[in-house]
Amino acid sequence: MPASTHLSFLSQPQRPVSPSLALVTPPISLLHSYSLVLPPPPIPLNETAAIDEKGSLTHLENATGLHDGDLNRAVEENKPRLRGKTLTYALAFVAGTGFTLFGYDQGVMSALLTANQFEKTFPEVVTSDAHPNHATLQSFVVAIYEIGCLMGALSNLWIGDLLGRRRTIVLGGIIMIIGAILQTASISYAMMIVARIITGIGNGLNTSTVPSYHAECSPAKKRGSFIMIEGSLITFGIMLSYLNFVSFVQWLDFAFFWISGSSAQWRVPISFQIILAIIMIVGIGFLPESPRWLVKHGRHAEALAVISALDNKSINDKEVQRTYMGIHEAIIAEGELGNQKTSLKELLTHGRSQNFRRAALAITAQCFQQITGINLITYYATLLFQRLGLSDVDSRIIAACNGTEYFAASLIAIFIIEKVGRRKLMLFGATGQCICMILLAVLGSISNSAAQIVSAVLLFVFNSFFALGWLGMTWLYPAEIVGLRIRAPANALSTASNWIFNFVVVMVTGPSFQNISWGTYIVFASLNAFIIPVVYFFFPETAGRSLEDMDVVFALAHNEGVSPVGVSLRKNIPLAGSPEADEILGLAPRPRGEVASVTPASVSTEDVRREKQERR
Repeated sequence: MPASTHLSFLSQPQRPVSPSLALVTPPISLLHSYSLVLPPPPIPLNETAAIDEKGSLTHLENATGLHDGDLNRAVEENKPRLRGKTLTYALAFVAGTGFTLFGYDQGVMSALLTANQFEKTFPEVVTSDAHPNHATLQSFVVAIYEIGCLMGALSNLWIGDLLGRRRTIVLGGIIMIIGAILQTASISYAMMIVARIITGIGNGLNTSTVPSYHAECSPAKKRGSFIMIEGSLITFGIMLSYLNFVSFVQWLDFAFFWISGSSAQWRVPISFQIILAIIMIVGIGFLPESPRWLVKHGRHAEALAVISALDNKSINDKEVQRTYMGIHEAIIAEGELGNQKTSLKELLTHGRSQNFRRAALAITAQCFQQITGINLITYYATLLFQRLGLSDVDSRIIAACNGTEYFAASLIAIFIIEKVGRRKLMLFGATGQCICMILLAVLGSISNSAAQIVSAVLLFVFNSFFALGWLGMTWLYPAEIVGLRIRAPANALSTASNWIFNFVVVMVTGPSFQNISWGTYIVFASLNAFIIPVVYFFFPETAGRSLEDMDVVFALAHNEGVSPVGVSLRKNIPLAGSPEADEILGLAPRPRGEVASVTPASVSTEDVRREKQERR
């Protein structure tokens, strides 16, 4: 359509709205209920026009409030520095560095707890029969980090949407640098405790923001793989994506273990995270803001520029336009466009958005990751192998090998996540983890050399199941399952859930092994068994769908009065931004005489208004 045609409606008299237009334009009364400033009336579409015309430039002009040359000029002025694959890889690198920080500070403590210079500086972590309470103090110095992370995650309830994704990540990185400096300079147990809390606050901000930011900037077909890379980055250290800290850190700890006459044995490994934080802060300066956050805050031209750059296509491209319209209409369906504040009460609402169910799923997923018992190994790998009868040096070598294998196993999930789906991987992982814990309990009760060898192997096997099913999954799934309107607070709460249960697991592990020994494995076997039916019956599939498509899935489930799990497994769900999806979301009433092809539930403007009042 030529540019002159786009502006032709300015000189046209008002005409009745055609039935086809009713499918593609939200009703005026509904728009007024959201306190929107309405753009000039759009050009009525041809009665026989294809659905794709809904994403025409005319509709973009109506949604953004900018017309013709103004829209193109505004997009050009706000275009990101990077485009296409370069931008995609840069996002993965920066996001990965953020999660490397998360993993690094946890993994580094695993081996340092038994380093002689660390024990000399902090005698409170040395366990012995003479000081039985030291087992609790040892667990506390590790677990207190989670309390800081919890504080940081909860603070995102208020500052996440206010600052935006990028500035929140930068703030988290700066706080982590301050905490890392204090940890490196620690001269007493109390100072180390305070330093780890501060570091945790920064990490809590990052871990509750980075997955959402990365998911919101990733295409639906590759989103799972990108976020699973972040999980892998929690296992290897410093690479071009989400590297997992465990293997790299444990090899670094092993190298500095030999510097037994200097506090550099533990200060250098701890200080290394400062480098990662600097890389993340500098890298974020080259990246754009999330297009979802920009649309939510009324910065439409910037959002279009980012979507165009991510797809490496012009804003005239139909897919770019459909993506933008899907985001725009999802926000209209969820709340007031341009409203910068999300009330926490919205997390408790139901209706088409099903905010409460979706927030609960996100929180539960993060909880499940921790009660699998993974941090039994992550934090106490060296101690576990020592308990199996290995020497101090051998236990460190095996722990480092365990972390390396952990990283290698996590790479598999990157390539199969989109083909297999989320649900199957979670079920597979939980089942394997449950079996491993049962076998570890049985072998622990036998306690001979052969049983110890098999137990050591089972710790490797457990890590492999976890890497496939739960390592990156619980950072991916919460970002996908919740709607944009509540994504920041819901992910803050889900990440807080992760840290709460992380703290509980790490805090009780030391005393648990001291009191019930191999019975600890039975507890975690039971918890893994509990995860399986919950995932099967309550966790919808998100693979292959855009973030806005999940709004359609939950709305359709609500309209039909069925579980969203079954709806998510259907293949014929309308794409977000299409007229059929608008009807499901309650944005477009069905024209008289037309039978809905998707749901038997009638949708009217009055239904939408009534639901809006109920949610409030």
